[in-house]
Amino acid sequence: MLISKISEIAKDAGEIMVNAKRPKIMEKAGHANFCTETDEKIQAFLIERLQEILPEASFLGEEDGQDVFSEKMSKGYCFVLDPIDGTSNFIYEYRPSVVSIGLLKDGKPHMAVVFNPYDDMLFTATAGQGAYLNGERIMSSDVQLSDTLAVFGTAPYYTELQDKTFDIAKKLLKECVDLRRSGTAAWDMCCVAMGRCGLYFELRIQLWDYAAAALIATEAGCTVTDIDGKPLSFTGPTSAICRSRGVKSIPDSFK
Repeated sequence: MLISKISEIAKDAGEIMVNAKRPKIMEKAGHANFCTETDEKIQAFLIERLQEILPEASFLGEEDGQDVFSEKMSKGYCFVLDPIDGTSNFIYEYRPSVVSIGLLKDGKPHMAVVFNPYDDMLFTATAGQGAYLNGERIMSSDVQLSDTLAVFGTAPYYTELQDKTFDIAKKLLKECVDLRRSGTAAWDMCCVAMGRCGLYFELRIQLWDYAAAALIATEAGCTVTDIDGKPLSFTGPTSAICRSRGVKSIPDSFK
């Protein structure tokens, strides 16, 4: 099965991550936007291996200038890769960091794999076939927001969004048990998908941050939209809210 082959490649990429020595750091555009040699090594590895199992696919990845969605990518298969989602975590040895592989088919989410190699947690999903953690079916929590945690991302590369982000977070804190921040959008959505949290939000994330995790969350019964409640585009950057089954509507914090 294709999803099994993608999963094995993700696990092999995770091995590269956990065995990497302290990385050489390169900065990209934006505040504290880092890339390491390991990011580039894993992306090259993923492209090489994934081409072997689906040679007709195109690729969009965070590194090496392959980060712009094109018209070609909206036709047929397109892998969307984040070799290390949580690069700052990786640099500073603050867990977790994950490998994220999304597969679009005609511009829509088709398959997804997110692997946390530090805890050996493999999330997988195929559109219409449910979400799984290490082969076991998962569903998001059905408890209301007031009885669960919320997680958020600070969109750290976009300093103009900081005030709005923390204004929402301050209001949201009054509506949930407590707030958390992990430093990886894909992991946060997976935490909502498996029931650890009830809600995740961030005011700007890139396609490679959400292409895989949004499908996993959706297949686990979550509602994933932008902050205005509109469907995600799967063509580029967006705001995002991922709500569990128990969080029936977008909280007042966002209004």
